[in-house]
Amino acid sequence: MRAFRLAAPATPPQIETLPTPEPGPGEVRLRIAACGLNFADLLMIEGKYQERPPLPMTLGLELAGTVTALGPGVISPAIGTRVAVFAGQGGLAEEGCFPASRCLPLPDAMSFPEAAGFQIAYGTSHLALDHRARLQPGETLLVLGAAGGVGLTAVEIGKRMGARVIACARGAERLAVAAAAGADVLIDSGTTDLRAELKALGGVDVVYDPVGGDDFMAALRATRPEGRLLTIGFAGGSVPQIPANLLLVKNLTVIGLYWGGYAGFRPEVLTDSLATLLGWYAEGRLKPHVSHVMPLVQVADALALLRDRKATGKVVVSMM
Repeated sequence: MRAFRLAAPATPPQIETLPTPEPGPGEVRLRIAACGLNFADLLMIEGKYQERPPLPMTLGLELAGTVTALGPGVISPAIGTRVAVFAGQGGLAEEGCFPASRCLPLPDAMSFPEAAGFQIAYGTSHLALDHRARLQPGETLLVLGAAGGVGLTAVEIGKRMGARVIACARGAERLAVAAAAGADVLIDSGTTDLRAELKALGGVDVVYDPVGGDDFMAALRATRPEGRLLTIGFAGGSVPQIPANLLLVKNLTVIGLYWGGYAGFRPEVLTDSLATLLGWYAEGRLKPHVSHVMPLVQVADALALLRDRKATGKVVVSMM
């Protein structure tokens, strides 16, 4: 089988040929159909991600495929079941072995590309807005990086939760994607004084920020008293340094959200959130946006789309 492997930090990963793996106790083997790419993949290649698995390793945090073999002690999911897995690694390969407990059976209507990019993006936004920020109907939600993989799901979920959604993204094309996901107000981050625009709109109650940098600081100064600011990531490359006096005088709360961390200390929170999201999908209330599906041989080009911020929604690598 072929796999996209990282041998050492800050060295280019390569496609290698490996033996077909056999599942161990508690594992299943999957014929992988698709793998969703994430900004964390780029950080892992650069050796900058908060989790650093031993090298060499096969990249790819989340994937979807079909169960082809069961390891000792495994009863379900049965062979032939279509599943998605948040694995942390191993997704960019034609086959792989993963814990059966992490396999999420898919609705019949969900395609493999949709499923491969569903868990992290939708899970992050739902956990951030519902579990952490407690977004309420009628509140104003600002989403920075609103056309990206997680930002677009925040627009969609925020709207489903009854918020007024302000989407901030660069350029008319990306803003149109955010509008199609339900955004009420559109702001071009490349041409606008963000702080002034937000204040003219009356300020915001919740900020969802996967970008960091200057836009976070502008949003901070336009957040209403008792507002909540979610730090999701720093795709812009700059980690904001937050002046604590602003938090004090406006009674603001800055909330961190690392979705994958819940697998280690409160996995039931992830399970309940994903059950809710899959229910919404089955009801037709969520419509995943996959802008690019590319073959494994073009995985480097697919990663470049993320690095250069040229994609909208999810970028998925197909093994089929």
